[in-house]
Amino acid sequence: MRQHLERGTIAERLGREVLVEVNGKLERALIDPHLAETAAVGDIVLLNTTSVRLGLGTGGLHFVISIEGKSPSTPQADGHIMKLRYTPQQIAVHAVEEQSHPMHAVMAEAESLLGTPVVICELHSMIPAVAMSLQQELQNERQTRDEEKTEPFAPRVVYVMTDGGALPMRFSKTIDQLKQLGLLTATVTVGHAYGGDLEAVNLYSGLLAAKHVLGADVILCGMGPGIVGTGTRYGHTGIEVGLAVNAVHALEGDAVVVPRLSFADPRPRHQGLSHHTITALGRVALAPATVPLPNLEDGQASAVWKQITESGLHRRHRLVGLSGASILDASQRFPVPLRTMGRTLAQDPAFFLAAGAAGEWVARQKKRPQRRVLSGSSNVE
Repeated sequence: MRQHLERGTIAERLGREVLVEVNGKLERALIDPHLAETAAVGDIVLLNTTSVRLGLGTGGLHFVISIEGKSPSTPQADGHIMKLRYTPQQIAVHAVEEQSHPMHAVMAEAESLLGTPVVICELHSMIPAVAMSLQQELQNERQTRDEEKTEPFAPRVVYVMTDGGALPMRFSKTIDQLKQLGLLTATVTVGHAYGGDLEAVNLYSGLLAAKHVLGADVILCGMGPGIVGTGTRYGHTGIEVGLAVNAVHALEGDAVVVPRLSFADPRPRHQGLSHHTITALGRVALAPATVPLPNLEDGQASAVWKQITESGLHRRHRLVGLSGASILDASQRFPVPLRTMGRTLAQDPAFFLAAGAAGEWVARQKKRPQRRVLSGSSNVE
């Protein structure tokens, strides 16, 4: 077990971050909101520099642990549920399930998602693409409905963030952008993740809170930025996709899984359909899910379909074909950067087209009750 701790001096405030002088160099550090209220230029801070010193990508900045001579602001709260339990950084949150929470009575009665679609994303970078494509598809629908003089559908979209990646919601700049643009209505943080509009003890109650407390019409579910992987079949946090399918099924929701596709990732295990998706859906998910597949070039489509048939996913899950191209228009309309593993939409189109297909699928359920299901070919609509 390794942990790098270093001291530095705050040189500049940068919103949610600070610029710190460490060993004669200026380096970025993320600061907790409670610490940020008291932080000032010239303060000496204790930093966790582990991720930077190990050369990690996502999470590759320092984290302020404390400010010398200052205590963090601690707003009054009734919560008694601890997250980051039994660590020096443990914090008390007011979980939505607690008896002292205003929504306790609602949560005590909540049992079902009532068929609500839950779009399950392995990587955080899928979240904005799904949200943007959903809204783009609905915008196209609104234009048609304006001509027909019918009422448009304006869904409440809630993001449930798991603890498979970054734990503080604040770490994601993307979520702030999506909320400001109206692409997300609210957020829930579950497990040891924290900082959402609602806190929940686990994924099951977090999904129910999204539906019954926040009134979600569509739920996006996935980890925060960063994913843990080891190159082994089960040793990665993306395995939670299968667990989420099981949770949604148990709660009577409609599980929609974004497949992890790429033809730009240099690692063979992530070429075409990632081994993460194959394992999560082929070995971990015990219930069927809808898996939207985007329109790809013929060679790419054939390669993906071969992986699907060899792993038997077509027998376990509902595969549907859509364009996915709504993400192309959405990327021009919404000022939200799209990037995964350092690659842009132009550099890794298959990845984002898959997320776009998921957004299209959810949006089009409000338009057309019948969709074509793939059952032996890689053709798409």
